[in-house]
Amino acid sequence: MGFREEYELDFLENEAESLVFEELERQLAEDWAADICKCQDCVLDMAALALNSVKPFYRVSLLGKVYAGSLNESAYAEEVKKAVNDSIVKISVNPAHGI
Repeated sequence: MGFREEYELDFLENEAESLVFEELERQLAEDWAADICKCQDCVLDMAALALNSVKPFYRVSLLGKVYAGSLNESAYAEEVKKAVNDSIVKISVNPAHGI
């Protein structure tokens, strides 16, 4: 029997994903991003680039989710904001769908 059958791996979550997608949605809704492509390819590229730029933040419990909720006011949140902004700028200049 493999790990996927033996353990409930759905409990393992990377909170960075939630933070990146929330921040990406917020920044892409701002006026400065009005002309930036928001197709699925571009948005997923932006998210992937931002996620590769920040330290992962995995949790496996409800207590971890409570702790992760406090990240919104931390230096980590600022790191996520910068990574998301940088990814939006980079992907908007070089969109994957333009290949």
